[in-house]
Amino acid sequence: MLIYIDDLGYGDIGVNGAKGVKTPNIDYLANNGLNFTDAHSTAATCTPSRYSLLTGQYAFRNKAQILEGDAPLIIDPNRRTLADILQDAGYTTGIVGKWHLGLGAGNVDWNKRVSPGPAELGFDYSFLIPATGDRVPTVFLENQFVANLDPEDPITINYGKQIPGGYPTGRTNPELLKQYADNYHLSAVTNGISRIGYMKGGEKALWVDEKIPFVLTTKATDFIDKNKNNPFFLMYSFHDIHQPRIANVKFIGSSSMGPRGDVIAQMDWAVGEVTKKLQELGLEEKTLIIFTSDNGPILDDGYLDYARELVGDHKPGGPYKGSKYVVYEAGTRMPTICYWPGVIKPGTSQALLSQVDLYASLADLVGQKLKNEDAPDSQAHWDAWAGKTNTARTYLLEEAYNYALRKDHWKYIQPKENATTPGWMTAKFVDPGFLTQAQLFDLKNDPGETRNVSNDYPELVEELEKQLSEIFKNPSKTK
Repeated sequence: MLIYIDDLGYGDIGVNGAKGVKTPNIDYLANNGLNFTDAHSTAATCTPSRYSLLTGQYAFRNKAQILEGDAPLIIDPNRRTLADILQDAGYTTGIVGKWHLGLGAGNVDWNKRVSPGPAELGFDYSFLIPATGDRVPTVFLENQFVANLDPEDPITINYGKQIPGGYPTGRTNPELLKQYADNYHLSAVTNGISRIGYMKGGEKALWVDEKIPFVLTTKATDFIDKNKNNPFFLMYSFHDIHQPRIANVKFIGSSSMGPRGDVIAQMDWAVGEVTKKLQELGLEEKTLIIFTSDNGPILDDGYLDYARELVGDHKPGGPYKGSKYVVYEAGTRMPTICYWPGVIKPGTSQALLSQVDLYASLADLVGQKLKNEDAPDSQAHWDAWAGKTNTARTYLLEEAYNYALRKDHWKYIQPKENATTPGWMTAKFVDPGFLTQAQLFDLKNDPGETRNVSNDYPELVEELEKQLSEIFKNPSKTK
């Protein structure tokens, strides 16, 4: 089972130093499993990371970037995914939660089965937030049909202009809002939250933000219940702690950090619920749980929830510099735990790993032989994920507005103006130094990336730049 959290930073869980919020259920997995200190998402934002995890291919090879809510499916259904591999190995596969990989082939009709989607990528069951919580349509899709849709109230979506007779907007009706937003998020208002994009219809199908964690967790535990007698793979892809951060009343005030801390506590509760379900069914020792996040933390990202003001002594990225969208370590160094009682011994691992490696590693675990065209950038490191070795990747790519390459404790950041291939982000969160100068950091002695030592190690800079260029040109499953 893969528990995939959204926007959770390395330092946002108790075992990694969180302050102001408690995460007892995640800490339980970490204390009784293997806690990784140098495991990474492939990119510093969501769509590229999810694309790479499921395809075993770096996002830049398909120009994967943050998608709008009506974007077509970004994964070619002819490409075998991680779900396909596990399905071929006899596993029933399911995904519950945030998708954000596009759906359909363009001009989606939300009133019919939306295809292609998860089923065409190897998932037997799906219950989705189509894109993100801050984008329309604000409805769930179950097996690619809008859940609870009234056919007499069809859905229309438009990301270009307001729809006559559609939902009011936060721009024209700010009095409807229970959480104020920036200009980018002032379109259709549903459940008192203004979103990106315009929407009409589907009133009975609209989600209630405060109930999302309960709905998703119920669907996840139902999937486990239904498949308790068969091998299964569940990707529980959380909406928390992505904005808009709207905690259920059960969790309001459970942290000292306002809505962001409260939804961390809410997320931890949901992790506990799925773990408890496995225990109740006697499946805990038969189930591998991988807990991680899609990218680093972000404090202010569209909605006024005072995350930056209330953070206090808490460090969302732990000792690391950066955030979501940024190529510094906190952008991709993720809280990562592998838990499997009786198989994986409790402890801590310093292995250098990427989520792109889960594809080949899990294929290796279940005895599936990959075709040459499968997972071109994924390396099989099951022994590292299982704690049998601390040796994993030689080189690790970090992708954002520009690119970085890790080798052991060294990190090279390529200047954007010299980049071999374009990144996917705008310069909104970018350090000006990214544009003009090479940067090299010794993370062993400088984990906060404060001292650029590129002038002291010109040969290492040359090696890493050459290796980056090679990765851009060719599949890297052996590098």
